[in-house]
Amino acid sequence: MQQAASRNIGPIVLLGSPGAGKGTQAKRIAVRYGIPQISTGDLLRDNVQRSTELGALAKDVMARGELVSDNLVCDMVRDRLRQPDCVRGFILDGFPRTPAQAGWLDAFLDREFFENSRAGDNPPIVILIDVDYNQLLSRLTGRRTCPTCGRIYNVHLQPPRVAETCDLDGSRLVTREDDSDAVIRERLTAYEQQTRPVAEYYRRTGRLVWVDGSMPVDQVTEHVFQEIERHGVITADGG
Repeated sequence: MQQAASRNIGPIVLLGSPGAGKGTQAKRIAVRYGIPQISTGDLLRDNVQRSTELGALAKDVMARGELVSDNLVCDMVRDRLRQPDCVRGFILDGFPRTPAQAGWLDAFLDREFFENSRAGDNPPIVILIDVDYNQLLSRLTGRRTCPTCGRIYNVHLQPPRVAETCDLDGSRLVTREDDSDAVIRERLTAYEQQTRPVAEYYRRTGRLVWVDGSMPVDQVTEHVFQEIERHGVITADGG
């Protein structure tokens, strides 16, 4: 583990629909290789909280009920990738979301990142964690949350010992509004319309790696690590 965390990995892009497990796998990759996980949602919240110039612009856009533009998101990603902890590599979780963002990322890496990185100039390894639509619905609609302690359960995959009751404090579990069937179907439809073309963009360039996300979590992780070792830029520190 310590040796893995000192090697130069290069850029990693994780793709997958809501409920596919991208966040879990991104965290495991970050721990194993010692590179940062970069989520556009986290970047957006961080910039707004710190009242940066980009955060102020984003806050104004969101206050009007509009979506943050590609240009604004890309500017936040650019600033983050310029930080020293990205020099050996990084994991992008939730970016790029559109082919336009994917094209911007390729241009940024070629124009600037590879000039300052110790991870060579290979294009990113792009891992699509793919899960069947019906299984995604089961994962997402089965989620229940304890309103007292915040613990999350899944009635299909990780149920509480007593139905609809928190194991820790006995509170009645609730279904969050964004876990309702209608909202989830809308999110999955939006993913198909917007983000699937990103996978196709990378498939055409020969960079897309497919991993079966329906397997148990530890098996998915094993396959993800294998693909990184097979396709990623794995060199000794300073190599």
